[in-house]
Amino acid sequence: MSEGIYVFLRDFSTLFMGLISAIVGSIYYYKYKGTILKYFLIYLWATILCEYLGYVLRDYFDVRNNGIIFNIYFILSYIYLSSLYLRIVQHPLRKKAIYSFYIIYLISIIIGSFYENYLTDFLSIPFVTASFLLVIQVGFYFAEVLNSERVLHIKKNLFFWISIGLLIFYVGNIPFRIAIKYYVKEEAITILFSLFFLLIILLNTCYIIGFIWSDKKQQY
Repeated sequence: MSEGIYVFLRDFSTLFMGLISAIVGSIYYYKYKGTILKYFLIYLWATILCEYLGYVLRDYFDVRNNGIIFNIYFILSYIYLSSLYLRIVQHPLRKKAIYSFYIIYLISIIIGSFYENYLTDFLSIPFVTASFLLVIQVGFYFAEVLNSERVLHIKKNLFFWISIGLLIFYVGNIPFRIAIKYYVKEEAITILFSLFFLLIILLNTCYIIGFIWSDKKQQY
């Protein structure tokens, strides 16, 4: 893969698609401002702010070791996304499981700190752990929706599209993070990262579809 295509995919996915997703989310904010997703727009803008900050530091100030920025973002991102599923999932045992996931995630951060420098390196062990835990939580949500009347309105539900995007993104990220950290040779890194950028595009595409297609009356 040529460097030009790689750079295009990187910037298109992280800078353009993220920005479009945040803008569309702002336009349709009236649909979900009175729901549990009212802070999701802040999350989107925080995401794009983090990406642009990393871009400026990398391309204009030649700061390569900016892992701390994304690591803080990833930790706060997991806490926020998990809090959404904690509020939406109704089954008591599943709620208890999500509470326990916070402890598991904290343990993964502590264990990872012995192997990675969080000031410069991107989270690996905690990120894979968070990906597994979020995939499980998405599964909890789908299991409840499919066994309730909410399934009748599922395609018009913003949280459904958010969950689809998260499921695609994190399922794809688990093998990506493991491979990039432990197994892949340097010449294959560009291809793997290109696939990662495609996951970001799919994630934001799901967000955008959800914003546009969802009803103002959300059925959570």
